[in-house]
Amino acid sequence: MHKHTLLLGIDFGINTWGIAIGNLLTKTATEHTALKVRNGQATLGQIQELIQKWHFDAVVIGLPLNMDGTDQPLTKKVRSSARWLELKTGLPVYFQDERLSTIEAKARLFDVGGYRALKKEKIDSLSAKLILEDWLNSPQ
Repeated sequence: MHKHTLLLGIDFGINTWGIAIGNLLTKTATEHTALKVRNGQATLGQIQELIQKWHFDAVVIGLPLNMDGTDQPLTKKVRSSARWLELKTGLPVYFQDERLSTIEAKARLFDVGGYRALKKEKIDSLSAKLILEDWLNSPQ
């Protein structure tokens, strides 16, 4: 069991990082405003602003894998960003398999609001929430 209470969840993307905030004690997560990023990389300022506001204890980032569990082209970029986050923030970074999280997020948003609800930022942040919830509810 990790001692981290407040968690930053990230759904990595080339243009947008979906963001969620999770609580280990309640095992819940909430969507947060997505970050606009450049070539898959957030700025240190964007990350520091989130950390200063929320005082996160750790980061959980979705790891994109092929359906057979092998790495895909984006996997290397996610691992590199995770190392960067650890170095720059001093926070531990954990990975969570994110297969199907985007499909699930789209299905949930569509059920609630139809096609109009399928905005990219909403999908990304809901995906981050689902990734974080999966991590919170998996055996640590």
